[in-house]
Amino acid sequence: MFEYETLRMIWWVLISVLLIGFVITDGFDMGVGTLLPFITKKDEERRIMLRTIAPHWEGNQVWLVTGAAAIFAAWPSVYATAFSGFYVAMMLTLFALFFRPVGLEYRNKIEDPRWRYSWDWAIFAGSTIPPIVFGVAFANLLEGVPYVLNEFLQSQYKGGFLDLFNPFSLLVGVFSLVLFVLQGSTWLQMKTEGDLRARARRITMVLGPVATILFAIAGLWVAYGLNGYVLTSIGDLSGPSNPFLKTVELQAGGWLLNYEKYPVTMLAPLLGLLFPLLAALASKYNRCGWAFFTTSLMQVAVLSTFAVSTFPFILSSSIDPNISFTVWDATSSELTLNIMSITAAIFLPIILLYTSWGYFKMFGRIGKEFMAKSQQSSY
Repeated sequence: MFEYETLRMIWWVLISVLLIGFVITDGFDMGVGTLLPFITKKDEERRIMLRTIAPHWEGNQVWLVTGAAAIFAAWPSVYATAFSGFYVAMMLTLFALFFRPVGLEYRNKIEDPRWRYSWDWAIFAGSTIPPIVFGVAFANLLEGVPYVLNEFLQSQYKGGFLDLFNPFSLLVGVFSLVLFVLQGSTWLQMKTEGDLRARARRITMVLGPVATILFAIAGLWVAYGLNGYVLTSIGDLSGPSNPFLKTVELQAGGWLLNYEKYPVTMLAPLLGLLFPLLAALASKYNRCGWAFFTTSLMQVAVLSTFAVSTFPFILSSSIDPNISFTVWDATSSELTLNIMSITAAIFLPIILLYTSWGYFKMFGRIGKEFMAKSQQSSY
């Protein structure tokens, strides 16, 4: 259907889109879960918060599952190396995610404040840990991952769980959490009323500038504190996937080279700095729809910045840069990518359609009157 080189680029774009879809949709409901114990004063408000995400959170996680499956099928070497190297972090994320469905299902089973309070903190943990781990993982992709390949292209991870955590990765982890909470606060502005909505507005106005500052610090750190990976030679872009057929070197400011080659890509980091401030400004003037829209675009801009900075690298080796996986040498066969493309052309529009339909049908604010009418089905 397409040439091999083109297919490789298509799947780099599609996987980026799937990850962006996950961050936009699951970002706000994790942000709501993180805010749950802190901005509410009584159980009724917490039930309203959970009700705002109840129809959507399960569908939102489809993007995460689909993204992981796409990485497995399109970039098997990357999947094997990253998911084994980050195994403990991945399991920590999965166990944290278990708390969300259990908490949402069991919270309303007993009208005991201690019971509900405990599940509130379980939902908080399940919503807070994943964004931090995601941020730490992306930071490590920028710094390089300690793995090697043998002559059979089998990877071996040489690091440990604690090696993932350093000042830069912790900064990016906190930044990631702030982005999720910021988007969650704008979602609550759109979906709630009264004092709860007012508190969500104040959180947005505070976290907007904080997000911009953290993004700027992380950007300066990448520019002046990290060495970037640069391709110095590469084999046939339509040839077989073999990371040994290229050479790579580390350069100061290497992650900025794509911006020099293609100045238009500077829009991504600039918009990443601007959108959190616009969200805070929109909240100040009570434009909650625009606030949520700008925080969603903020997520797109931040992930696009990462994608532009690292392209064409997918997973870089800090031990031997020459074996770093790129778009051109980490992909499945041409036949596999063609079959995946046909499948994506069929099912991705379906996912977009039913997701959009769900949000359309559940549009509107949730307040005390609504909760009183749906007492039995509310959280």
